[in-house]
Amino acid sequence: MKNTVIIYGSTTGTTENVAHKLAKFMGVDEKDVVDVKNIAPSQLGNYDNIIAGSSTWGSGELQDDWFDFVDGLKALDLPGKKVAIFGCGDETMGDTFCGAVATLYEAFKSTGATMVGAFDIVGYDVTSTPAEIDGTIVGLLLDEVNHPEATDLRLRKWAQLLTDEFAK
Repeated sequence: MKNTVIIYGSTTGTTENVAHKLAKFMGVDEKDVVDVKNIAPSQLGNYDNIIAGSSTWGSGELQDDWFDFVDGLKALDLPGKKVAIFGCGDETMGDTFCGAVATLYEAFKSTGATMVGAFDIVGYDVTSTPAEIDGTIVGLLLDEVNHPEATDLRLRKWAQLLTDEFAK
């Protein structure tokens, strides 16, 4: 997909693998699938569509490589850009499940970007998640620990949703 970048932060390789699968499903060139430690926030101006993914650690934190990037986002204005967020987590972690999605969502939203990619959480045994903001799950939440069999189907559905959103 033209003018789309997929940025990921991954410690164990799970989020990286998801990013590459998503690229395949969306037709995003592999050169545009980038580890967050290898891209500067200032480079986002080269893209119309930004997809960001992180695993969640500890009590709902971002993957470590995201922290400097998120700090750099504070200086950017990204109106006209469309941003979607995905995350990997473990639903048994209670109310911190995919908390990194909420952190990335808020960081990108503060740049004036248009946030897209809200997705359903049906099929998880989760009573609450930080990724539910104003009654909406603000991105794709994946659990490769407890539901790896559901990942490809969810990714395909989300890829189609994003393809439609990015075409608008």
